[in-house]
Order: sequence, then structure tokens, then C-alpha cells
Amino acid sequence: MRTVRQLLETKSPEIHSIAPGAPVIDAIRLMAERRIGALLVMEGPRLAGILSERDYARKVVLQGRSSKDTPVRDIMTAEVISVGPQDSTDHCMQLVTDSRIRHLPVVDDGQVIGVVSIGDLVKAVIAEQRQELDHLQRYIAS
Repeated sequence: MRTVRQLLETKSPEIHSIAPGAPVIDAIRLMAERRIGALLVMEGPRLAGILSERDYARKVVLQGRSSKDTPVRDIMTAEVISVGPQDSTDHCMQLVTDSRIRHLPVVDDGQVIGVVSIGDLVKAVIAEQRQELDHLQRYIAS
């Protein structure tokens, strides 16, 4: 079973973030430029929240707010569910499924070291299953 640390080793180490006081339009532009669905909201080194496209749709578009005049802090999810580098991919899959979220910040010793998306987790689970299937086929054939 793979750990989050092993999963992060296969990804780019870049962490995309924005400040809580930034206008929402800047966050949406950054997500579009980077082709990502969420940004970490950081106050210096501290994780203050997470902002997803879903937050934008529900808290700006549907409520008729202005993307230029609304700060990120007003629409971000402040109660962030995170994982540690030692957590398993199975545990992470359970978290995203039960919590209906798509992104998990990875926090080690109080510091954000990465983000794991549901897409990353699905790829990891498929790779693990493929490896197990190959192992079983070799066992049966021998």
C-alpha cells in the first residue's frame, strides 16, 4: 500500500497558493492558468483554508457577488481536511469519498508539503491494482 509521501515523490513539488486578502478574480485566474481545481489559502507559512472551483460557483456566482471585490477569505473553506505523508492512499480515498472533497493538503510537522488530488489517488490505486494483478498472474503461471 502506497503512502502519501511516495505519491508526492511522483508529482511536481510546486504548491499553488493565494493570500486570504487577494481578490477572488486573481484566484480564478491562477487556477485557470495552472489548470487546477483548487488553491491553498496561505497566511505566510500557515494554511488558512482552501479555495475550490466549487466554492467559487456556490459562494460567488450563485450569490451574485463580484469576483473583483470579494476577498478569498470570504469564500474559502476554512476547516481544511488534511493528511500527513505517512497516511495511505486508501485512507485518503476514504477521506475524499466520505467528505465529498477533491483535494487534500499534505501537512508535515505543521508545514504544507504538497497537495493530493482525487485524480492522483485514483492513479495510485489503479497502479497498485495493476501491480497486484501482475504479481498474481506471475504466481499462477509459475
